[in-house]
Amino acid sequence: MAPAAEEIAVVREVVIAASPETIWPFLVDPEKAVRWMGLDARLDPRPGGRYRVEVLPGKVVIGEFIEVDPPRRLVHTWGWADGAGSVPPGSTTVAFDLITRDDGTLLRVTHGRLPQAAAASSHARGWDHYLPRLAAIARDVDPGIDPWIERPDL
Repeated sequence: MAPAAEEIAVVREVVIAASPETIWPFLVDPEKAVRWMGLDARLDPRPGGRYRVEVLPGKVVIGEFIEVDPPRRLVHTWGWADGAGSVPPGSTTVAFDLITRDDGTLLRVTHGRLPQAAAASSHARGWDHYLPRLAAIARDVDPGIDPWIERPDL
């Protein structure tokens, strides 16, 4: 028997040598957010506010902010705008937890309610690609042009 959709989650953690206050704007400020993920972002970081990111050319994620607790926790829904595939708009959630540590911040990302193992695997690959970019930019290191934007087939 396959697990229920709400039982499949991708959890990733990264320690970033920066404070939660430094990292937070990269999650909620559209100009800063696209420095680590996406081409365009339209973000209204308040409960019920809009979340829209063109991650790759023509590939848009939309959702709604659910929880906004700066600079500790951010939760929004997530789904692909074109409705193709198994992750339609609003069907999954992404939670960012920022936990202060002596060496910076532990950032835990939990992408929950993924509907199947293939969707979980695909989104895990995405977070594994984007979180190091976020960690770099939060430390004021330019991660460079996202190779996935140039070659989305990578």
